[in-house]
Amino acid sequence: MAGFAGLQQAPPGVGYHRVLAGPQSTVVRSMTGVLAAIVVFVVLVPLATQGFIWIAWLLAGSPGDFTSFYTAGTAFETPGGMTGVHLGIALLAVIAALSVALVHQTSPRWLISVEPGVRWRYLLIVTVVAIIVLNGVLWLSRWNQPWDPHSRPDMWAFLVVIVLTSPLQALGEEVFFRGYLLQAFGSLVRTPWFAITTSALVFALFHGTQNLPLFLDRFAFGMLAGVLTVATGGLEAAVAAHVVNNLFAFGYAAVESSVAQVKAVQQIGWVDAAFDVGGFAVYALVALVIARRLTVSTRTPSAAARPV
Repeated sequence: MAGFAGLQQAPPGVGYHRVLAGPQSTVVRSMTGVLAAIVVFVVLVPLATQGFIWIAWLLAGSPGDFTSFYTAGTAFETPGGMTGVHLGIALLAVIAALSVALVHQTSPRWLISVEPGVRWRYLLIVTVVAIIVLNGVLWLSRWNQPWDPHSRPDMWAFLVVIVLTSPLQALGEEVFFRGYLLQAFGSLVRTPWFAITTSALVFALFHGTQNLPLFLDRFAFGMLAGVLTVATGGLEAAVAAHVVNNLFAFGYAAVESSVAQVKAVQQIGWVDAAFDVGGFAVYALVALVIARRLTVSTRTPSAAARPV
Protein backbone atom coordinates (compact mmCIF):
# COMPACT_ATOMS: atom_id res chain seq x y z
CA MET A 1 0.00 0.00 0.00
CA ALA A 2 2.73 2.42 -0.98
CA GLY A 3 0.17 5.08 -1.89
CA PHE A 4 -0.64 5.50 1.80
CA ALA A 5 2.97 5.49 2.99
CA GLY A 6 2.96 9.15 3.95
CA LEU A 7 -0.16 8.91 6.11
CA GLN A 8 -0.40 8.33 9.85
CA GLN A 9 -0.85 4.83 11.25
CA ALA A 10 -3.27 3.86 14.02
CA PRO A 11 -2.05 4.23 17.60
CA PRO A 12 -0.56 1.00 18.98
CA GLY A 13 -2.61 -1.25 21.25
CA VAL A 14 -6.05 0.36 20.75
CA GLY A 15 -9.43 -1.13 19.86
CA TYR A 16 -11.09 -0.66 16.49
CA HIS A 17 -13.17 2.33 17.63
CA ARG A 18 -10.02 4.23 18.71
CA VAL A 19 -8.08 3.85 15.45
CA LEU A 20 -8.51 7.56 14.62
CA ALA A 21 -7.68 8.71 18.17
CA GLY A 22 -4.02 9.35 17.43
CA PRO A 23 -1.92 12.44 18.18
CA GLN A 24 -3.45 14.21 15.16
CA SER A 25 -6.99 13.71 16.48
CA THR A 26 -9.04 16.68 17.66
CA VAL A 27 -12.75 17.23 18.25
CA VAL A 28 -12.83 19.75 15.39
CA ARG A 29 -11.11 17.36 12.99
CA SER A 30 -13.40 14.46 13.88
CA MET A 31 -16.64 16.44 13.64
CA THR A 32 -15.47 18.12 10.43
CA GLY A 33 -14.80 14.70 8.96
CA VAL A 34 -18.21 13.35 9.98
CA LEU A 35 -20.14 16.35 8.69
CA ALA A 36 -18.15 16.54 5.46
CA ALA A 37 -18.61 12.80 4.81
CA ILE A 38 -22.36 13.03 5.39
CA VAL A 39 -22.68 16.08 3.12
CA VAL A 40 -20.71 14.34 0.36
CA PHE A 41 -22.89 11.26 0.90
CA VAL A 42 -26.11 13.28 0.54
CA VAL A 43 -24.86 15.12 -2.56
CA LEU A 44 -22.63 12.64 -4.40
CA VAL A 45 -24.54 9.37 -4.02
CA PRO A 46 -27.78 10.64 -5.66
CA LEU A 47 -25.80 12.27 -8.48
CA ALA A 48 -23.77 9.12 -9.05
CA THR A 49 -26.91 6.99 -8.93
CA GLN A 50 -28.54 9.22 -11.54
CA GLY A 51 -25.46 8.88 -13.72
CA PHE A 52 -25.40 5.09 -13.45
CA ILE A 53 -29.11 4.86 -14.25
CA TRP A 54 -28.59 7.22 -17.22
CA ILE A 55 -25.99 4.77 -18.57
CA ALA A 56 -28.48 1.92 -18.07
CA TRP A 57 -31.09 3.97 -19.95
CA LEU A 58 -28.71 4.48 -22.87
CA LEU A 59 -27.77 0.80 -22.93
CA ALA A 60 -31.47 -0.10 -22.97
CA GLY A 61 -31.94 2.01 -26.10
CA SER A 62 -33.32 5.16 -24.38
CA PRO A 63 -36.84 3.79 -23.85
CA GLY A 64 -39.28 6.64 -23.18
CA ASP A 65 -38.22 9.71 -21.25
CA PHE A 66 -35.35 9.46 -18.77
CA THR A 67 -37.34 10.87 -15.83
CA SER A 68 -39.81 7.98 -15.93
CA PHE A 69 -36.98 5.48 -16.39
CA TYR A 70 -35.13 6.98 -13.42
CA THR A 71 -38.20 6.95 -11.16
CA ALA A 72 -38.91 3.32 -11.99
CA GLY A 73 -35.24 2.47 -11.56
CA THR A 74 -34.87 3.94 -8.08
CA ALA A 75 -37.97 1.99 -7.08
CA PHE A 76 -36.15 -1.20 -8.23
CA GLU A 77 -38.71 -1.85 -10.95
CA THR A 78 -35.89 -2.47 -13.46
CA PRO A 79 -32.58 -4.35 -13.16
CA GLY A 80 -30.73 -1.34 -14.55
CA GLY A 81 -32.21 0.91 -11.91
CA MET A 82 -31.25 -1.49 -9.11
CA THR A 83 -27.72 -1.61 -10.51
CA GLY A 84 -27.47 2.18 -10.50
CA VAL A 85 -28.72 2.52 -6.93
CA HIS A 86 -26.40 -0.18 -5.61
CA LEU A 87 -23.35 1.24 -7.39
CA GLY A 88 -24.18 4.69 -6.03
CA ILE A 89 -24.36 3.38 -2.47
CA ALA A 90 -21.15 1.41 -3.00
CA LEU A 91 -19.37 4.77 -3.33
CA LEU A 92 -19.80 5.14 0.43
CA ALA A 93 -16.70 2.98 0.81
CA VAL A 94 -14.75 5.47 -1.32
CA ILE A 95 -16.12 8.41 0.69
CA ALA A 96 -15.08 6.68 3.92
CA ALA A 97 -11.56 5.94 2.66
CA LEU A 98 -11.05 9.51 1.41
CA SER A 99 -12.37 10.93 4.70
CA VAL A 100 -9.88 8.90 6.70
CA ALA A 101 -7.00 9.81 4.39
CA LEU A 102 -7.74 13.49 3.70
CA VAL A 103 -9.34 14.67 6.94
CA HIS A 104 -7.71 12.40 9.53
CA GLN A 105 -4.43 11.91 7.64
CA THR A 106 -4.57 8.20 8.47
CA SER A 107 -4.14 5.19 6.21
CA PRO A 108 -7.53 3.76 5.09
CA ARG A 109 -6.13 0.25 5.67
CA TRP A 110 -7.29 0.58 9.27
CA LEU A 111 -10.94 0.94 8.21
CA ILE A 112 -11.17 -2.83 7.62
CA SER A 113 -9.55 -4.20 10.75
CA VAL A 114 -6.94 -3.58 13.41
CA GLU A 115 -4.40 -5.85 11.73
CA PRO A 116 -4.96 -3.87 9.31
CA GLY A 117 -6.70 -5.36 6.26
CA VAL A 118 -9.13 -8.21 5.67
CA ARG A 119 -8.89 -11.36 7.82
CA TRP A 120 -9.98 -13.64 4.96
CA ARG A 121 -10.29 -16.87 6.92
CA TYR A 122 -12.58 -15.27 9.46
CA LEU A 123 -14.61 -13.55 6.73
CA LEU A 124 -15.19 -16.83 4.89
CA ILE A 125 -16.26 -18.70 8.03
CA VAL A 126 -18.70 -16.05 9.27
CA THR A 127 -20.19 -15.75 5.77
CA VAL A 128 -21.07 -19.45 5.87
CA VAL A 129 -22.47 -18.98 9.39
CA ALA A 130 -24.57 -16.02 8.23
CA ILE A 131 -26.02 -18.06 5.36
CA ILE A 132 -27.05 -20.86 7.72
CA VAL A 133 -28.30 -18.79 10.66
CA LEU A 134 -30.07 -15.94 8.87
CA ASN A 135 -31.76 -18.26 6.39
CA GLY A 136 -32.74 -20.63 9.17
CA VAL A 137 -34.41 -17.83 11.12
CA LEU A 138 -36.09 -16.53 7.96
CA TRP A 139 -37.63 -19.90 7.17
CA LEU A 140 -38.64 -20.35 10.81
CA SER A 141 -40.44 -16.99 10.70
CA ARG A 142 -42.46 -18.05 7.67
CA TRP A 143 -43.13 -21.68 8.59
CA ASN A 144 -46.86 -21.30 7.88
CA GLN A 145 -46.41 -19.38 4.61
CA PRO A 146 -46.26 -21.40 1.37
CA TRP A 147 -43.18 -21.19 -0.84
CA ASP A 148 -44.56 -19.78 -4.09
CA PRO A 149 -41.82 -19.28 -6.70
CA HIS A 150 -42.81 -18.04 -10.11
CA SER A 151 -41.05 -16.93 -13.25
CA ARG A 152 -41.20 -13.44 -14.70
CA PRO A 153 -39.43 -12.08 -17.79
CA ASP A 154 -36.81 -10.10 -15.87
CA MET A 155 -36.31 -12.52 -12.96
CA TRP A 156 -32.92 -13.83 -14.11
CA ALA A 157 -31.69 -10.34 -14.90
CA PHE A 158 -32.60 -9.25 -11.37
CA LEU A 159 -30.88 -12.30 -9.87
CA VAL A 160 -27.67 -11.51 -11.74
CA VAL A 161 -27.80 -7.87 -10.60
CA ILE A 162 -28.48 -8.96 -7.00
CA VAL A 163 -25.52 -11.34 -6.94
CA LEU A 164 -23.14 -8.84 -8.53
CA THR A 165 -24.15 -5.56 -6.88
CA SER A 166 -25.80 -6.30 -3.52
CA PRO A 167 -22.44 -7.20 -1.92
CA LEU A 168 -21.00 -3.88 -3.13
CA GLN A 169 -23.95 -1.95 -1.68
CA ALA A 170 -23.71 -3.75 1.67
CA LEU A 171 -19.94 -3.28 1.78
CA GLY A 172 -20.31 0.44 1.09
CA GLU A 173 -22.77 0.88 3.94
CA GLU A 174 -20.66 -1.11 6.40
CA VAL A 175 -17.41 0.67 5.58
CA PHE A 176 -19.15 4.03 5.96
CA PHE A 177 -21.38 3.46 9.02
CA ARG A 178 -19.59 0.71 10.98
CA GLY A 179 -16.22 1.76 9.64
CA TYR A 180 -15.68 5.48 9.28
CA LEU A 181 -18.49 6.88 11.45
CA LEU A 182 -17.82 4.43 14.26
CA GLN A 183 -14.11 5.28 14.24
CA ALA A 184 -14.71 9.03 13.94
CA PHE A 185 -17.17 9.05 16.85
CA GLY A 186 -14.86 6.70 18.72
CA SER A 187 -12.06 9.26 18.50
CA LEU A 188 -14.22 11.64 20.55
CA VAL A 189 -15.11 9.39 23.50
CA ARG A 190 -13.04 6.52 24.89
CA THR A 191 -15.95 4.18 25.64
CA PRO A 192 -17.05 2.24 22.53
CA TRP A 193 -20.76 2.56 23.36
CA PHE A 194 -21.00 6.17 22.25
CA ALA A 195 -19.55 5.33 18.83
CA ILE A 196 -21.63 2.16 18.45
CA THR A 197 -24.90 3.82 19.42
CA THR A 198 -24.38 7.02 17.44
CA SER A 199 -23.34 5.26 14.24
CA ALA A 200 -26.28 2.83 14.57
CA LEU A 201 -28.68 5.74 15.02
CA VAL A 202 -27.37 7.54 11.92
CA PHE A 203 -27.58 4.26 9.98
CA ALA A 204 -31.24 3.73 10.93
CA LEU A 205 -32.23 7.35 10.26
CA PHE A 206 -30.68 7.32 6.79
CA HIS A 207 -33.08 4.58 5.69
CA GLY A 208 -35.86 7.12 5.25
CA THR A 209 -39.55 6.73 6.03
CA GLN A 210 -40.24 3.77 8.33
CA ASN A 211 -42.54 2.80 11.16
CA LEU A 212 -41.26 2.24 14.69
CA PRO A 213 -40.71 -1.55 14.46
CA LEU A 214 -38.76 -1.17 11.21
CA PHE A 215 -36.68 1.68 12.63
CA LEU A 216 -35.86 -0.33 15.76
CA ASP A 217 -35.07 -3.36 13.61
CA ARG A 218 -32.49 -1.36 11.65
CA PHE A 219 -31.18 0.36 14.77
CA ALA A 220 -30.76 -3.01 16.49
CA PHE A 221 -28.90 -4.38 13.47
CA GLY A 222 -26.61 -1.34 13.60
CA MET A 223 -26.00 -1.89 17.31
CA LEU A 224 -25.23 -5.59 16.88
CA ALA A 225 -23.00 -4.93 13.87
CA GLY A 226 -21.19 -2.21 15.82
CA VAL A 227 -20.68 -4.45 18.84
CA LEU A 228 -19.33 -7.20 16.57
CA THR A 229 -17.00 -4.75 14.83
CA VAL A 230 -15.49 -3.53 18.10
CA ALA A 231 -15.45 -6.96 19.77
CA THR A 232 -13.74 -8.66 16.81
CA GLY A 233 -11.53 -5.76 15.78
CA GLY A 234 -12.85 -5.47 12.24
CA LEU A 235 -15.72 -5.23 9.78
CA GLU A 236 -15.74 -8.83 8.51
CA ALA A 237 -18.62 -10.16 10.63
CA ALA A 238 -20.79 -7.08 10.03
CA VAL A 239 -20.12 -7.16 6.28
CA ALA A 240 -20.93 -10.88 6.07
CA ALA A 241 -24.27 -10.42 7.85
CA HIS A 242 -25.23 -7.41 5.73
CA VAL A 243 -24.26 -9.03 2.44
CA VAL A 244 -26.05 -12.30 3.19
CA ASN A 245 -29.17 -10.52 4.45
CA ASN A 246 -29.45 -8.37 1.33
CA LEU A 247 -28.62 -11.17 -1.09
CA PHE A 248 -31.36 -13.42 0.19
CA ALA A 249 -33.95 -10.72 0.93
CA PHE A 250 -33.74 -9.45 -2.63
CA GLY A 251 -33.13 -12.91 -4.09
CA TYR A 252 -36.25 -14.46 -2.54
CA ALA A 253 -38.27 -11.41 -3.61
CA ALA A 254 -37.07 -11.75 -7.21
CA VAL A 255 -38.23 -15.37 -7.28
CA GLU A 256 -41.47 -15.04 -5.31
CA SER A 257 -42.85 -11.55 -5.88
CA SER A 258 -40.82 -8.53 -6.96
CA VAL A 259 -37.72 -6.70 -5.79
CA ALA A 260 -39.70 -3.44 -5.92
CA GLN A 261 -41.94 -4.71 -3.10
CA VAL A 262 -38.94 -5.16 -0.80
CA LYS A 263 -37.57 -1.74 -1.76
CA ALA A 264 -40.94 -0.12 -1.02
CA VAL A 265 -41.29 -1.58 2.49
CA GLN A 266 -41.79 1.17 5.07
CA GLN A 267 -43.64 -0.81 7.72
CA ILE A 268 -43.22 -4.18 9.41
CA GLY A 269 -44.88 -5.75 12.43
CA TRP A 270 -43.36 -6.33 15.86
CA VAL A 271 -43.18 -10.10 15.31
CA ASP A 272 -41.21 -9.70 12.07
CA ALA A 273 -38.89 -7.22 13.77
CA ALA A 274 -38.36 -9.66 16.66
CA PHE A 275 -37.42 -12.47 14.26
CA ASP A 276 -35.01 -10.20 12.39
CA VAL A 277 -33.28 -8.96 15.52
CA GLY A 278 -33.27 -12.45 17.03
CA GLY A 279 -31.61 -13.87 13.93
CA PHE A 280 -28.92 -11.20 13.92
CA ALA A 281 -28.36 -11.70 17.65
CA VAL A 282 -27.84 -15.46 17.22
CA TYR A 283 -25.47 -14.82 14.32
CA ALA A 284 -23.56 -12.20 16.32
CA LEU A 285 -23.08 -14.61 19.21
CA VAL A 286 -21.77 -17.38 16.94
CA ALA A 287 -19.52 -14.95 15.04
CA LEU A 288 -18.09 -13.70 18.32
CA VAL A 289 -17.38 -17.25 19.55
CA ILE A 290 -15.63 -18.06 16.27
CA ALA A 291 -13.52 -14.90 16.56
CA ARG A 292 -12.42 -16.00 20.02
CA ARG A 293 -11.58 -19.50 18.76
CA LEU A 294 -9.53 -18.07 15.89
CA THR A 295 -7.96 -15.51 18.25
CA VAL A 296 -8.49 -12.70 15.75
CA SER A 297 -6.83 -9.44 16.71
CA THR A 298 -8.98 -6.97 18.62
CA ARG A 299 -6.31 -4.31 19.12
CA THR A 300 -3.86 -2.64 16.79
CA PRO A 301 -0.34 -4.10 16.83
CA SER A 302 2.49 -2.60 18.79
CA ALA A 303 4.86 -0.24 17.00
CA ALA A 304 7.43 -3.04 16.72
CA ALA A 305 4.94 -5.36 14.98
CA ARG A 306 3.68 -2.83 12.44
CA PRO A 307 3.24 -3.82 8.80
CA VAL A 308 5.39 -1.77 6.42
